[in-house]
Amino acid sequence: MSDEKTGLTYAQAGVDIDAGNALVDRIKPAARATERPGTMAGLGGFGALFDLKAAGFADPVLVAATDGVGTKLRLAIDTGQVDGVGIDLVAMCVNDLVCQGAEPLFFLDYFATGKLETEDAARVIEGIAAGCTASGCALIGGETAEMPGMYAKGDFDLAGFAVGAMERGAALPDGVAEGDVLLGLASDGVHSNGFSLVRRVAEHAGLGWQDPAPFVDGALGAALLAPTRLYVRPVLDAIRAGGVHALAHITGGGLTENLPRVLPDGLGATIALGSWTPDPVFGWLASAGGVATSEMLKTFNCGIGMVVICAAERADALAAGLAQAGERVSRIGTVTAGAGVRYEGELRW
Repeated sequence: MSDEKTGLTYAQAGVDIDAGNALVDRIKPAARATERPGTMAGLGGFGALFDLKAAGFADPVLVAATDGVGTKLRLAIDTGQVDGVGIDLVAMCVNDLVCQGAEPLFFLDYFATGKLETEDAARVIEGIAAGCTASGCALIGGETAEMPGMYAKGDFDLAGFAVGAMERGAALPDGVAEGDVLLGLASDGVHSNGFSLVRRVAEHAGLGWQDPAPFVDGALGAALLAPTRLYVRPVLDAIRAGGVHALAHITGGGLTENLPRVLPDGLGATIALGSWTPDPVFGWLASAGGVATSEMLKTFNCGIGMVVICAAERADALAAGLAQAGERVSRIGTVTAGAGVRYEGELRW
């Protein structure tokens, strides 16, 4: 064995176990605040336990989803505004789960960096806990990986893993038919997709992240970092109210690519582009980048973060319930014969 006075240590190699332990201690209260029925143990074990029976399920089917935040992280790191990306991480997973008809139950995160900065990491994970609380799911575990030489100074990456459940036979999509109505739920800006193009547009426009945003008060970087909206609770209530046939989370690929994922063979959607007013950020992106409307619609959410496909006779009641829950709802189109998404009219930038 090497002499204890001269031998190398893991810390000298760039991995600080004490910093990792300090981070776990720091985030335990935030994780504890996310506990819900079914949670069985706190952080620190080799695995995390969850009791489906205690969560109220009789004959459950599990649904799992995983995602990241993409190059939005680059903007968060460059501006030092990392608090919201944890919410983004949760939203990208749980908004997908609910599209299957599942209630999100628990969440695990993976945080990887070259050198662990406890304060920054804690801000990210506390954001994850906030997203979990807002979605009704428990943060029951995760992994923090300190990997010297793998990441540049100050850089980190995130991945999220969510598990939900539904009673057997309740899976969506189900019963989608010609004539069903498309209700669009407004987004809170760009959300977490298309940021490679966002960054190119900002560069093309000669703008830095601290410059005033051309489309809203405040700095450009802060405006673009608005967290992804969490649709879970209002959408679950809509499902329980009856009449919801399918849900589509509008992420990468936009309306053009995401709607067909929940439509049966032989059916498509006709969307009236003038039926909602996109957030001003999208008009700026289209104008400053010279981005064609077709490209906007298959890259960004363009102001619609979730689509509820429902029976026509239930559309008004569901829209009213969603609006009462705080969603901005627009009737954006219908399910029609023939595959694909067809657009009518023009977006009102």
